[in-house]
Amino acid sequence: MLVLRPVELTDLPQLQQLARDSLVGVTSLPDDTERLREKILDSCASFEKDVQGQGPENYFFVLENLTTRRLVGCSEVLATAGFGEPFYSLRNRHFTSASRELNIEHGVPALSLCQDLSGHSLLRGFHIDSALERTPFSELLSRARLLFIAAHPERFAEAVITEIVGYSDEQGQSPFWDALGKHFFDLPYVEAERLCGLQSRTFLAELMPQYPIYVPMLSQAAQDCIGRIHPDGQEAFDILEREGFETNSYIDLFDGGPTLYARTSSIRSIAQSQAGTVQTGSPIDARGSYLVSNDSLKGYRAIVAELDYSAGQPIALSAEMCAALNVTDASAIRLIAL
Repeated sequence: MLVLRPVELTDLPQLQQLARDSLVGVTSLPDDTERLREKILDSCASFEKDVQGQGPENYFFVLENLTTRRLVGCSEVLATAGFGEPFYSLRNRHFTSASRELNIEHGVPALSLCQDLSGHSLLRGFHIDSALERTPFSELLSRARLLFIAAHPERFAEAVITEIVGYSDEQGQSPFWDALGKHFFDLPYVEAERLCGLQSRTFLAELMPQYPIYVPMLSQAAQDCIGRIHPDGQEAFDILEREGFETNSYIDLFDGGPTLYARTSSIRSIAQSQAGTVQTGSPIDARGSYLVSNDSLKGYRAIVAELDYSAGQPIALSAEMCAALNVTDASAIRLIAL
């Protein structure tokens, strides 16, 4: 059985292997021992905190095979983007110019550096073993974060965002970066993303041009990257799109990938998840697949389960499911259909 749980310091060696295998552009998962150690300790502290409002907390989850004790995925949710440092994006919008004498009005799309998305909660760090892509466990890894938000809403913002990794080719070349960022840093795309993972994007973002960049002045290859998803990022996009997330006018400032946005209260796994209580020892006549979680904080757990669920009735769980979720008879749980 696979279970999603908070990361622990003992996960560091396996987590570093996940980082090595992750997609370029997932800067929140750097292949660096000390940086990953800091992230783990920060997450552990976040789960320990008794807070009544959103702050700088970062909740880092891993997906573990309970039989082999092998980690097969990870994901995060940051309570507040831009809490300790600016959260930069590029805003893509039209600038309109007009000539009264010539009776001409013309709109030109332009990219502007901004911090508009600071203050929202941020989903990031999604990575799953390739053998589990397009399975219910991808849904578990992504959506269990949303069930965690549903269980602890006071810790998160009224809106949630995520940045989907933008397009780069098999050699790690990003046409968008080559047309824009490379002129200001003289760094290849892969190296720029690596530096962002090790430090932060702030020091690079602050060297970006402060004036609007007119899109038609970029190469056609770069223009085609605006809002374009890397093929390996498509699943992450599809899962959240089904949750009610939508693209908006913001893109990643390094690779041009799209930003997804949703009001927290309207996200499917938050708005439609059901609370229930555990009933142990009863046979399960499975009629549907569900994501199931407990409502704990540092003891948070979530699994995929085949259940017979009826609203308002206790939910029958097997002994194996109860052990994975760390629950007993009459414990509170939360579930949502796959």
